[in-house]
Amino acid sequence: MSDLYNVSSSPHVRSKDTSSRIMLYVILALLPTTLFGIYNFGVKALILILATIASCVASEWVFEKIVHKKSTINDLSAVVTGLLLALNLPPTLPVWEAILGGIFAIVIVKMMFGGLGQNFMNPALGARCFLLIAFAADMTNFAIDEYTGATPLAAMRNGEVVNTMDMLIGKTAGTIGETSAIAIIIGAIFLILMGVIDLRIPGTYIVTFVIFIVIFGGNGFDWNYITAQLCGGGLMLGTFFMATDYVTSPITPRGKILFGVCLGILTGLFRLYGANAEGVSFAIILSNCLVPMIEKITIPRAFGLVKEGKKHE
Repeated sequence: MSDLYNVSSSPHVRSKDTSSRIMLYVILALLPTTLFGIYNFGVKALILILATIASCVASEWVFEKIVHKKSTINDLSAVVTGLLLALNLPPTLPVWEAILGGIFAIVIVKMMFGGLGQNFMNPALGARCFLLIAFAADMTNFAIDEYTGATPLAAMRNGEVVNTMDMLIGKTAGTIGETSAIAIIIGAIFLILMGVIDLRIPGTYIVTFVIFIVIFGGNGFDWNYITAQLCGGGLMLGTFFMATDYVTSPITPRGKILFGVCLGILTGLFRLYGANAEGVSFAIILSNCLVPMIEKITIPRAFGLVKEGKKHE
């Protein structure tokens, strides 16, 4: 056979990107948010970040040793899960609860379903919701020396006026990684430039959410209110770093858009009508559960196929 013909199995189009490289990009993108969280909340935040990362990595290593599987901690996915979990926790949370959350994220949400690529929901958000249910008082306690008042979202729900500039910068109460919209956006721009994420899901999510709160929020086109809603809580962090998770989001272009619409509507429903002022975590997890159905109805039709009943005579 001629040397001009190279026979190989699919896939024939390959990328230099690996799981570890993509996870490294995510870690680098989260550095501005992480560093600001440590600056904003002090050593307590640093301890929680280190504790969750260590518990996630150790849990994955121990689990794989027990079930005699090849170690996958080098792909850095456990590090990303631990970091994202920490950024979704209040700085006042007891360290042992954060460690328990890390174990739950890896063992229950990730490894019990087969490991990276098999989990049906984002492990960090799954652990956050578990902690919210199990330790509700600790997970909703944001009072520290620097910030003793309610979070901006809670203040808005009570009819109070919030400082949107403080929310953009991050000088407010909240979880470790959700307060600074500017730091989150810097990381998001890095991911977009590196080609790790595209704007279908984040763009559709934000636009749908804005339309929802304009229609049902009772404030119309009040840009201060809209900005506060976008910068408050975990919406920006969830939009760019968790809703775009490869494993738990659709792979079809139209599916990404439909996924973003679901996220925006659910977040608006939870924020405006739910018992809690926040709702991003539950919106993402519920939408994760809808992904199989979304992909089924948005899968591109093969060229040349037509719907039954529309065949040429």
